[in-house]
Amino acid sequence: MNNANFWQLYSEAVLTSLGFFWKALWAFILGYVISSAIQVFVTRERMKQTMGEAGKGSVALGTFFGFISSSCSFAALATTKSLFKKGAGFVPSLAFLLASTNLVIELGFIIAVFLGWQFVVGEYVGGLLLIIFMWLIVKFTRPTKLIRKVRKRLRDNEGEANEGEDVPDWKEKIQTLQGWKQVARKYFMEWMMVWKDVTIGFTVAGAIAVFVPRSFFQFLFIGSGQGGNPGFLAILENTIIGPVAAFFTFIGSMGNIPLASVLYANGVSFAGVIAFIFSDLVVFPVIRIHAKYYGWKMAFYILGIFLAALVATAIVMHYGFSLFGLLPESTGQSQAETQRFAIDYTFWLNIAFLAVTGVLAWLRWGGKKEHKGGMHHGGGKKSIIERVLFWLAIVSYIWLAGGLIAAVIK
Repeated sequence: MNNANFWQLYSEAVLTSLGFFWKALWAFILGYVISSAIQVFVTRERMKQTMGEAGKGSVALGTFFGFISSSCSFAALATTKSLFKKGAGFVPSLAFLLASTNLVIELGFIIAVFLGWQFVVGEYVGGLLLIIFMWLIVKFTRPTKLIRKVRKRLRDNEGEANEGEDVPDWKEKIQTLQGWKQVARKYFMEWMMVWKDVTIGFTVAGAIAVFVPRSFFQFLFIGSGQGGNPGFLAILENTIIGPVAAFFTFIGSMGNIPLASVLYANGVSFAGVIAFIFSDLVVFPVIRIHAKYYGWKMAFYILGIFLAALVATAIVMHYGFSLFGLLPESTGQSQAETQRFAIDYTFWLNIAFLAVTGVLAWLRWGGKKEHKGGMHHGGGKKSIIERVLFWLAIVSYIWLAGGLIAAVIK
């Protein structure tokens, strides 16, 4: 690769990354507005008081509450721990965790933009199957003693949960300016939680799309890019390599979607891409947090459950779609690359939702300053993982700025 060719590829990679983000911007904003409103008006206190110890009803409630909650993996982990400590059953708590990172509204919008409706159906139906398989594995392995030990560990380390927390009436709250100011605060906190993952994910996706040859994907994923119907062993290998690839990216679900579109554009099977998307809870930062909360034995138990469940889910979804003739066929080009910056529906949707963001910014920071309280998030010493992600995001911005300069002067 000569010097001139590198600078051309560099600028192409950066424009691809920015094109990815531009294509997805309106979907991010819409998803986070809806998610923020739901989280403000349907409080964690209501979830904790409603979810039970075990049974179909509790698992269904855990799944529903996960569906209407944030898709940020780290926020979902903290809420799951809180629910489990408050008395929710182990399976309903894990159902909440899986649903809150795989069934959330904003994720569906992003998948629709990058991968198409089949993957949206695969995400939501597969997310439900993921929970069912997790439930069956837990029932089969019966980790009763381990669960009791972990719950005792949580209560010994953090104290008993407070009972009798107030649950505000959402019907009254939704009619108040204060309620919508809380939505605005939550909206910007959502962005604060995911900006590093999104920045790194979109930057890496653009670089991989341009610099990594198709032959690499064909080597890594057996049967990719060869057309036809790969055999069962190839599909199984794809569903195993998908989580391995996600493990080394350690990027959250929202940042992984453009990477998934790159895999799909390079001929990776439907099962392999679905397994990659579902793998946001088997990456090292998540395992480390589980170990911090519950101990390493439980962390590895949860890892094993999730890996087995996502592999089974991806295979079932692949052959289910194949049975009904619904398997999507890759065009060899990511949907987000087809038209990067055009005056089309994406442009007008982005303008409209940027205006919505402006209104939320006015609600958040305009007028009289309010005292910081209930909606405050974060604080304290940041983990090593967070610091690493922060500096990787800064490096990503430097990379993007350099590529833009190269695109202008080439």
